[in-house]
Amino acid sequence: MKFLISAFFVFATLLSGAAMADSAATDKAATTVNINTADAKTLSEQLDGIGEVKAQAIIDYRKANGPFKTVADLDKVDGIGAATLDSNRSHITVQ
Repeated sequence: MKFLISAFFVFATLLSGAAMADSAATDKAATTVNINTADAKTLSEQLDGIGEVKAQAIIDYRKANGPFKTVADLDKVDGIGAATLDSNRSHITVQ
């Protein structure tokens, strides 16, 4: 009986963690980020596969070359590949 109760709590904990992860992913995907104005913290928090180093690389590229004209221009930044661009394309904007 104790085993069943323990198993129930483990299962319930796993389910609640998965629900929280799904919620965080939904919140992240629902946000549109303007890569011409966002700071490094926003870029790293809101874009998949973008950490602090890549976020700073985006800002450095933007400062050196001017604003991005299209979302596809993000692939000109060192460390940003096609997979990262594709996974974020729907919630990136250039205004």
